[in-house]
Amino acid sequence: MESTFSSPAEATLYREAGSPGLLTPLTDLEEVYELERVVGFVREHGCQRVALQFPDQLLGDAGAVAARLEEITGSKMFILGDTAYGSCCVDVLGAEQAGVQALVHFGPACLSPPARPLPVIFVLGQRPVTLELCAKTFEALNPDPLAPVVLLSEPACAHALEALATLLRPRYLDLIVSSPALPLPTGLLSSEPKPLECFGRRFPLAPGRCLEEYGAFYVGGSESNPGSDVDPDLSRLLLGWTPGRSFYSCCPDTGQSHDESVRAGRLRARRHYLVERAKDARVVGLLVGTLGVARYQEALAHLQNLTQAAGKRSYVLSLGRPTPAKLANFPEVDVFVLLACPLGTLAPQPSGSFFRPVLAPCELEAACNPAWPPPGLAPHLIHYADLLPGSPFHVPLPPPDSELWDTPDVSLITGNLRPTPAWKSSNVPECSALTPRPQLELAESSPAALFLSSRSWQGLEPHLGQTPVIGAVSGRRGIAIAYEDEGSS
Repeated sequence: MESTFSSPAEATLYREAGSPGLLTPLTDLEEVYELERVVGFVREHGCQRVALQFPDQLLGDAGAVAARLEEITGSKMFILGDTAYGSCCVDVLGAEQAGVQALVHFGPACLSPPARPLPVIFVLGQRPVTLELCAKTFEALNPDPLAPVVLLSEPACAHALEALATLLRPRYLDLIVSSPALPLPTGLLSSEPKPLECFGRRFPLAPGRCLEEYGAFYVGGSESNPGSDVDPDLSRLLLGWTPGRSFYSCCPDTGQSHDESVRAGRLRARRHYLVERAKDARVVGLLVGTLGVARYQEALAHLQNLTQAAGKRSYVLSLGRPTPAKLANFPEVDVFVLLACPLGTLAPQPSGSFFRPVLAPCELEAACNPAWPPPGLAPHLIHYADLLPGSPFHVPLPPPDSELWDTPDVSLITGNLRPTPAWKSSNVPECSALTPRPQLELAESSPAALFLSSRSWQGLEPHLGQTPVIGAVSGRRGIAIAYEDEGSS
């Protein structure tokens, strides 16, 4: 219990402080961080102040990269290395505080649109890929040359997909290559049809074709631990890919392949369980997991309307990155919903670490909206923007007199019949949430208040009017380690 919710006091005495050492040799900085492309971006926009955002694992190179860019461009560089939420999102708040004119994002990125307009360039990295081994693995897994397959990869391996497709296309006729959905230059006009954009990628589908027809071949991951749910980007693809279609992953170093259908089924089963937990919940905690992704305020209001329509109480919590110690301060909350980017929502959580489950917005939508899912929707939606008006997957709440609200529902966890949720419109006065007591007292019918009344300790008791009145006296002075009246030892 101590290691889960707190750290031992002795750990502070042995903790080493200081800046991390250089991870990349100085001679390889320009190639690894694509400094030539970054310099062109800075000069193209005429920026004098530029923010460099690094994830924690690359902070050791931040100083050297910033010094090299300042030497070449003459612009002032600001290092952003302590994001309040996830390092995959563009830290527009930190950029605004530094007063920069553009931002360079290094490392894995969710590619979510920022909440405020800001010129951004992404440097995803270039992980080495053994093309010959990956091509042989692809041919072994796909003996049918007419089978439709799409090439996918982790962001750091996207640079090698076109070269891999060149080796395969003489034999495979229905092969398409995905690419990261990087921001397009403003004012760019193209006569070609706009590719499908989902999962943070673009898919150049032919007219009349849909992504549900294709199997997947994913280049990325590690051979040492292929079965663990550690990569949120791969988890996003597995949840959203059409069930029944093939999905294989291939290690870019060794060419070792794995069938991901078992892992995908395990992820979907976990999500179905979370929907049942959300249906049984009476108090929902809405965790604000981003302030830099577009439409997060609209999504927060949408989730509040969902919980109100389903007869649940919701509380908005802004705690930064959620940790077990932070969420343990709210024992009256039954489930938490993390409003974050797709990768932040699916970030790996240690088994048994959180005392209450943490859901994605899609699970709350499925639990509170009786009209969900829309007809023909097979994939699991990850980004909260897919639930908002304007999205093809948006499903409005049924009217209060709809029969959908009266459909009987039995909990698959407790086996009990769930009560029918009462529609609470915004024009109902606040006094409707008050319940009369026999002593003609009024108390708010709140699940959180009922939970508090059942606890043995309910906080400090003021005892107003029951203690004698005394004059104010001077308290102790100093700091906790040495008050003035204690003397020196």
